[in-house]
Amino acid sequence: MRAIHATQAGGPEVLSVVDLPQPEPGPGELLVDVAAAGVNFIDTYKRAGVYKMSYPHVPGAEGAGTVRAVGAGVTGVAVGDRVAWADAPGSYAEQVLVRADKALPVPDGLSLETAAALPLQGMTAHYLVASTFPVQPGQTVLLTAAAGGVGLLLTQLATARGARVIGLVGSHDKEVLAREAGAAEVIRYTELDDVTAELPPIVRELTGGVGVDVAYDGVGKDTFDASLASIRTRGMLVLFGGASGQVPPFDPQRLNAAGSLFLTRPTLAHYTLDRQELVWRAGEIFGAAADGALDVRVGARFPLAEAGAAHEALEGRATTGKVLLVP
Repeated sequence: MRAIHATQAGGPEVLSVVDLPQPEPGPGELLVDVAAAGVNFIDTYKRAGVYKMSYPHVPGAEGAGTVRAVGAGVTGVAVGDRVAWADAPGSYAEQVLVRADKALPVPDGLSLETAAALPLQGMTAHYLVASTFPVQPGQTVLLTAAAGGVGLLLTQLATARGARVIGLVGSHDKEVLAREAGAAEVIRYTELDDVTAELPPIVRELTGGVGVDVAYDGVGKDTFDASLASIRTRGMLVLFGGASGQVPPFDPQRLNAAGSLFLTRPTLAHYTLDRQELVWRAGEIFGAAADGALDVRVGARFPLAEAGAAHEALEGRATTGKVLLVP
């Protein structure tokens, strides 16, 4: 089978196509023909060496496809079933091994490409608005990267829960997408000379001087201080990513001075602790997409062999919605 190797820590140029033996499913595993693999920032962090990894390795952990073979002891899944996954290392390949307890059934009416776009970003958006800070009607949300993969989904979910979303984007085209997803107000950070100094007064003005109930920040270093200064007393900053880099060490006393704020740095693994929670989140997201209540934007599709170009586009913030690799 064809797969992508990250040959060493480095930029997108370290990704290359290789031929590898087709894997065999062990006990509790599925062998799946990959229809599409999701491209995520965590893949770029691992490729670059931000996370400790062995090299070479096959990147990717998300995707969707059709079961080709099942290992010993697998029940409830059969050859030919359509499944998706968020946690199957080596997904940048034509076939991948997926643990049966991590496989997500894909409902009728949902394409495999759409299903591949949802596990990580869809379940992330779900846990952010349903669990980390359960959004209530009448609340106001600040969201960085509002036209990104998580951003477009989170905007729809928060709006459906009765919230008002203020989105932060980098271009006119991304503003259009954020508004189409339901954002009530959109601010282009590229038009601000100093985001940290200029964004909070704009947000305060839009909220009658009060600030937002919650800021969901997936950008990190470049927007963290501005997000923190835009939150109302006893509000929450949910730092769920670091697209611009990781936030430097932080003095907790700043939370006191800013209004007894709450700060959390969540991750999907801690919000899918067991099979029941995993299937619940995926089922709600897949079901909403299948019945048309949730619009899933696939912003770019790259052939498997062009994984490097996909990483370059993602890291350069040249994409909207989800980026997929298609074998």
